[in-house]
Amino acid sequence: MTHRVLGIDPGLARTGWGIVDSTGTRHKHIDHGTVLTGSKEPPERRLLSLYKEINSIIEAYKPSGMGIETLFFTKNISSAMPVAQARGVVLLAAAEKDLTVGEYSPVTIKQSVVGTGGARKEQVQEMVRLLLGLSEIPEPDHAADALAAAITFIHHGSLWLTASTVR
Repeated sequence: MTHRVLGIDPGLARTGWGIVDSTGTRHKHIDHGTVLTGSKEPPERRLLSLYKEINSIIEAYKPSGMGIETLFFTKNISSAMPVAQARGVVLLAAAEKDLTVGEYSPVTIKQSVVGTGGARKEQVQEMVRLLLGLSEIPEPDHAADALAAAITFIHHGSLWLTASTVR
């Protein structure tokens, strides 16, 4: 049976997304991209735009699940807040479509895709390319990270969770 997974690398300015089909141990790249929001727009408009774009992606590709990167806290909480807001609208869109959601830390995604939580960004991108049989590393890097989140969802067996489970 083939399962389709949406991966998300959340951000207010740029949210990466990627679609991966999984059949057993085989993964197939379907599509990827980035949702961009205008920095001159007010935050509520940017969030609405992100919400509508994610809904369009879900409608177009009809995934059965979604892997999303958790919030990675740095020392600057003011930069973390817009990412948290973006995650919130993406999770809302997933819940409305009754998608099974897996949330993964950056370390978990690196471990799942590369085999070590200390992997560099370039190593993750190269492994995404290899695992999906692509001739080039997916660009931009936010989309490659989103594909890595989708692969992590698959590797963690999240497809067998009950639908509408958000954790």
